[in-house]
Amino acid sequence: MESVRLLSGIGDKGPACMRLDLGDRIWLLDCGFGPEANAHFNPDWLKGAEAVFITHDHIDHIGGASHAVEAGLPIYATAQTAKALPPAAQVHLLPEQGESVIDGVRLTTGRNGHAMGGVWMHFDLGEGLFYSGDWSEESDWFPFDMPPPAATAILDCSYHLDDVPQSERFAALDRLLDGLHGQVLLPVPPSGRAGEMALHLIRRYGVESVMLDPECRAALSAALASPGLSPDVQEITPLLARGPMDQARFLICDTPNADGGAAWGYVRAWNESGRLGRDAHVVFTGHMTAHARGICSVPGGYFQRWNVHPPLRDQVRMLERLGAKRFAPAFCAQPEDYLIEDLGVEIFLHDPVRL
Repeated sequence: MESVRLLSGIGDKGPACMRLDLGDRIWLLDCGFGPEANAHFNPDWLKGAEAVFITHDHIDHIGGASHAVEAGLPIYATAQTAKALPPAAQVHLLPEQGESVIDGVRLTTGRNGHAMGGVWMHFDLGEGLFYSGDWSEESDWFPFDMPPPAATAILDCSYHLDDVPQSERFAALDRLLDGLHGQVLLPVPPSGRAGEMALHLIRRYGVESVMLDPECRAALSAALASPGLSPDVQEITPLLARGPMDQARFLICDTPNADGGAAWGYVRAWNESGRLGRDAHVVFTGHMTAHARGICSVPGGYFQRWNVHPPLRDQVRMLERLGAKRFAPAFCAQPEDYLIEDLGVEIFLHDPVRL
């Protein structure tokens, strides 16, 4: 019997890990860690597995990959995602757009609109299995490819039933930034929203107002050299050769929760100098861990969401396009809330579902 089960990533914004049972073999879809520091990958999830498939390189989808490497399992990922794997990984490259046949199973991959090299996955099993990983259709930076039909879907529902579109997010962020005087730090994942945030800021405030830290510059240099992005993204090119960051108004830095990298360095320095909350501010725009929430609890810390996951309207539209008969709302704290929504599909949570 072919079936799929969510091992982790159902009932919280926790490590992504799905078990695909093909009857004679087991595959894992993603092997995440975090995003909270105490949300570990469980090595027991690898028992019996013969391969691991990774959608993109964010820690909550790839952070447990070292366990798969230690177990000697082959890992299927795109070339961009593979760069984040341990050197000893047995990598089998997947196309960002296209089909692969793996042990007789046709796998279709398409760009997920969320991260560099990030893909959704569609397995030609039963009436079709679609696993979105993380996805967005609202990005001005990352392309999104439409998937083929699938009766069973595991969808990124990180924003739960929130239905605020990106246009309203932009307007709210602009209002917040316009009211802040001095420097503003925007912690981001370099392979995620760093580029589109830079694009938005230079269009509104001018190229001289924005700086990237070395991690973001390296990631975006690689992105601009890859095919498939909108020509408009070349507008950020001047940022890739800029000098010291301290003179810019907006600092776009790794890491997304300011718990490491240049972002944590600025937060620590601004706090120690007394600038934080006076003429230096931190604006978080994505999922916040306890560390980020702690910064937001003191003057100078703010949160304003930037959509990198689908609002409810896009979740519903995806189910309609897929022709889904059943789906699992992944990566949200209260998936049971979907049971009372009139979506016209069966909801599955923790139990295995036959394909």
